[in-house]
Amino acid sequence: MSNDDFGMESMLEIFIHETEEMLESLDNILLESERAKSITEENINTIFRITHTIKGSAAMMNFTNISSLAHSVEDVFYILREDPSKLALVFDSIFDLVFQGSDFFKKELEGLQGGDYHEGDPSEIIRHLAEQAAIIKGEQPVEPSAPAAEAPSEAETAAPAPCGTPSGEGTFRIHIMFEPECGMENLRAYMVINQVQPFCSELASVPASPENDQSLATEIAKSGFTIICKPKGDPEEVIKVVESALNVRSYEILPDEEPEQAPIPTTDASTVSASPAEGQSDAPVITQAAKSAAELSALSKGVKQSLISVNQGKLDHLMDLVGEIVTAESMVARNPDLKGLRLDNFTKSIRELRKLTDELQDIVMSIRMVPLQGTFYKMDRIVRDMSKKLGKKAELITEGGDTEVDKTINDAIVDPFMHMIRNSMDHAIETPEERIALGKPEVGKITLAAKNTGGEIFITISDDGAGLNTEKIFAKAKANGILTKPESAYSDREIFNLILLPGFSTNANVTEFSGRGVGMDVVKKNIEQVGGTITIASERGKGTTFTIKIPLTLAIVDGMNIAVGKTIFTLPITAIRQSFKVTDENQIIHNTDGTEMIILRGECYPVIRLRDLYDIEDGTENLMDGIMIQVDSGDSGYCIFADELLGEYQVVVKPFPIFLNKYDLKNKGLSGCSVLGDGSISLIVDVNTLKND
Repeated sequence: MSNDDFGMESMLEIFIHETEEMLESLDNILLESERAKSITEENINTIFRITHTIKGSAAMMNFTNISSLAHSVEDVFYILREDPSKLALVFDSIFDLVFQGSDFFKKELEGLQGGDYHEGDPSEIIRHLAEQAAIIKGEQPVEPSAPAAEAPSEAETAAPAPCGTPSGEGTFRIHIMFEPECGMENLRAYMVINQVQPFCSELASVPASPENDQSLATEIAKSGFTIICKPKGDPEEVIKVVESALNVRSYEILPDEEPEQAPIPTTDASTVSASPAEGQSDAPVITQAAKSAAELSALSKGVKQSLISVNQGKLDHLMDLVGEIVTAESMVARNPDLKGLRLDNFTKSIRELRKLTDELQDIVMSIRMVPLQGTFYKMDRIVRDMSKKLGKKAELITEGGDTEVDKTINDAIVDPFMHMIRNSMDHAIETPEERIALGKPEVGKITLAAKNTGGEIFITISDDGAGLNTEKIFAKAKANGILTKPESAYSDREIFNLILLPGFSTNANVTEFSGRGVGMDVVKKNIEQVGGTITIASERGKGTTFTIKIPLTLAIVDGMNIAVGKTIFTLPITAIRQSFKVTDENQIIHNTDGTEMIILRGECYPVIRLRDLYDIEDGTENLMDGIMIQVDSGDSGYCIFADELLGEYQVVVKPFPIFLNKYDLKNKGLSGCSVLGDGSISLIVDVNTLKND
């Protein structure tokens, strides 16, 4: 790959990452504003800045379809900045259009990452946005120009600002430093300049036109760059933009003096956004007179929290290295050559090493942790869209969005959450008329809550809808021939769990969103693939609650090693309820099908012999001679029989080699393997799939 190709690939990664972040912020603002039935001046300005930035960065990357659509959204919000009260003229339609625009942007970004990108056509959305702009201005709708040909926006056709380096009263300079090694510093400088342009009547930079010279990246990374500007109104608006710009480490407002190098204007505000035309007032948010440079010095030396974006592949590699360090430390500490030797200094050093590796592991794992709030926001959007399409009224209540999980797990649970929220909206929440007739509030509630319970995360998805119909579920299960015991032996909870079986559905008609039960086996499978469990509780006419339990991370787990003959297995500590010796043969029940159960405190639990399950030649056969380990799995539990407990270990989870995939080990109760301190291999047991084998 040439340097130019590598540079373009890096630029594309930056563009995709930063645009995705801006779109997430855009969706959140739109949802909040639509729910509040109003939009603040600050949010209008934020939307304007977001779309303006997307337009500029997309144009720089030559993505004309994205740039043109962002241009059209920017036009609408430029007009609203001048008079926010006009939003009332288009309130019912503008949110739908901007959401459609956001969805278009996201689809384009997905295509850019897919390798086979074909530009989408935003012309229909652009046409409707142009109509909305005309309505706001009190004009007849006009046909917009073709999306590929960038037409000047309302902001760009306003009165031009004077050219040249800004000077005189109200002019000030901001020196900006970026995060170390953030890359493409010249383009990042251009993006910051682009973002502050709408708030300035005159603007220049040192160095000038950084986007045109890649060699300036090194200079800007080392020494930063300076913006010289004359704000249209309150300079704090410019400072706010600088503060919110990505990868800005710090900024300083410099004294009002001539710069060492006379700057050449990068552009004046008329090329992107200019001051209002004669007779028009400034945007409503700009209400204060311009401050002098001396007054602005009091705001100088603002320092942002140090943040840096890192490719997830690098974090995965770092976690792998930490895992190797943990394994190597264990191998040194348990080296058989040291057995029986008294090595006080060595033991002391090993304790210190273990302390450091534990701390290193905690830090690396914390880097991989992300809050669930972003996932929760996506669910909010689903509820909003489906409410409109289905003619229902519902609100999503979220709790514990600041709860953090491993990035890999967070990515894995998005699809299951989306499916369950869609099911709640499509098949559980009643129409407003039905809810009123039932004595319920007109607006249904879906609650998405998360909490950290130590080594695991509990997430509940509940609704106050119709609840699960046990008779209907049971009849469908009977018709499909999937019942495994007499009808009278099924509890309500067991009937609820039938909807998690493959292909099970009570929905007679296939809909756009599917019905409760459609694809729930996939939801269960995806959750179990990240070591989680799902349980269901429901009350007819009052609602349904899904409870999901997932681990914080998948990389390194605390486990209990057990031996079966010469084979070593590892059970996750979080799944173990207790271990005990069988002292009374009367505790054991032998079923006619050859299976066994054990009675504990008046309840029966299945017994699984690992020796028989995996055809291990050696090992203990008599239940009185081995050890029982009671484990939790979903809303039930069972007992695993092994020869002995070897002790608690911290193990690094390794995937099975690819050539073992043909044996389908993950569906036979094994989730991976680990290298132990003595170099032997331990098989990690998945307690969720082991009982189903």
